[in-house]
Amino acid sequence: MEAANEIRVSELWRPRRRGRVYRTVTLAAALFSLSLAAIGQGPPPPPPPPPVGLPPVPFPNENPPSEAKRVLGKMLFWDEQLSSDNTMSCGTCHRPAFAGADPRLAINPGFDGFFATADDVIGSPGVVRRDVNNNPIADAVFGLNPQVTGRTAQSYFGAMFAPNNFWDGRATSTFADPENPGTNAILAGGGLESQAVGPILSRAEMAHDGRTWEEVRTKLQTVIPMLLASNITPDVQQALDAGPTYEQLFTNAFGDANITAVRIAFAIATYERSLLADQTPWDFFVAGNPNALTTGQRQGFEFLRDNTACFRCHRPPLFTDNNFHNIGLRPSIEDLGRQAITNNPNDRGRFKTPSLRNVGLRETLMHNGQITGVQDALNFYNAGTQNTGHTQFTQDQTPIPGQGPIQFVSQINIPSNVQPAIVDFLTNGLTDPRVAAEQPPFDRPLLLSEMSPVAEVFVDFAFNGPENGGVSNPYDTIQEALVHVQNAGTIRIEAGNAPVALTLDKPVTLRAQNGTVTIGAGAARSAPANAVRVGFISSGAN
Repeated sequence: MEAANEIRVSELWRPRRRGRVYRTVTLAAALFSLSLAAIGQGPPPPPPPPPVGLPPVPFPNENPPSEAKRVLGKMLFWDEQLSSDNTMSCGTCHRPAFAGADPRLAINPGFDGFFATADDVIGSPGVVRRDVNNNPIADAVFGLNPQVTGRTAQSYFGAMFAPNNFWDGRATSTFADPENPGTNAILAGGGLESQAVGPILSRAEMAHDGRTWEEVRTKLQTVIPMLLASNITPDVQQALDAGPTYEQLFTNAFGDANITAVRIAFAIATYERSLLADQTPWDFFVAGNPNALTTGQRQGFEFLRDNTACFRCHRPPLFTDNNFHNIGLRPSIEDLGRQAITNNPNDRGRFKTPSLRNVGLRETLMHNGQITGVQDALNFYNAGTQNTGHTQFTQDQTPIPGQGPIQFVSQINIPSNVQPAIVDFLTNGLTDPRVAAEQPPFDRPLLLSEMSPVAEVFVDFAFNGPENGGVSNPYDTIQEALVHVQNAGTIRIEAGNAPVALTLDKPVTLRAQNGTVTIGAGAARSAPANAVRVGFISSGAN
């Protein structure tokens, strides 16, 4: 017989398959200690036990964690200078407050190449296309506007548990050294590392055409770490207080100053593995706190567990099986998904199951972003049995995994009277409040690209007059520019014979260093040896 104070967690979130026990938490000893402390006996009570829903974070043998590596990875993840044009960081598309996804919504025309048609994808705006010399050029689809990704940005929280990452799984568990073909840097467990190196050389996301790792390395050797960011987090600021270069930060993390693609990936992945979103109400509920979920949230959870097949793919505690399925969202011809990686016809139109953790924070759902929220997702899944306004494309739809009679997404039928409780559970019961509030370890800096200037002007001390690189409205003095932008805007100042001492009539933020500067939408120009480089200057209103 079980003790009266013993809570069996498997009874709270068990799959419907009988006889399988996942985890048991015994609270009798802890409650006994608390009762002694209450009457003045024994030691003080211990802190509350941590949630027990998620397994320990796995680290590949080849990339053990360290604090120096984590902090370096955090800098690289949030530094817009990692991109070719200083406008994009990894974090630009992966904001914690939006579940590690992208709140910036933009349109990719999809398979047919035409905007405003049914196959449009809600993707992430990246960089304006640039040629091999890093000069802006017109893209055939997006012109001189930022290119937009062909799929939505996935959350990276929980990706440390996945063998393969990206919607199609192309970032594999075996991490191949990008600079040494045929050499594996990680034999198994390197899905995060494989994912980290992709966007840095992607011409749509962060790179100019034909960007190389040598170019990435050279840039990191010359820039000031986190130069463009503000509101630096305490852990990063502590590392920056000594004024280190990136080479010194790599030395702290790896023992020497060599900057390589593998080490960049190792650092970013180490940072990402520190972001364990394991403090949702559901986590505390399964740890033994019956009041962690509201009555409605518990009803929603129990209905999903006991009356639907949803948890066959969205398996607790990860709320994903990290596998690939075709749920019939769009015709497979529009995006082959997993098949494009495996060449297996059975993988046609299959995409990775996203985790439901923090799903309520996301702006869009599914690989094409066409689902607008949790309720809309329920409407899609009910489309095969109810008139919800959605259409399921069933030609290549894969069966729902699990034992028993074969079921398809088209057979799902969730009654309307239980949907509010389900939405409440998914939206609130699976949200980690630290993620929503961007509190440690999910804290981050403010990016320059987030400042959203109302106006942008250009000051050229070295070459008075208009530029030919797409920059317009030059002003001869900072004072004139500040008058032009009034109380909001960004002023970009070309490297040249700019005075070191400036008299300004309003608060500004000024960052300066020697070297080469990228001017607005134009090309980089080398400054005179005695010049002061001003990266940007913005009014206090920003």
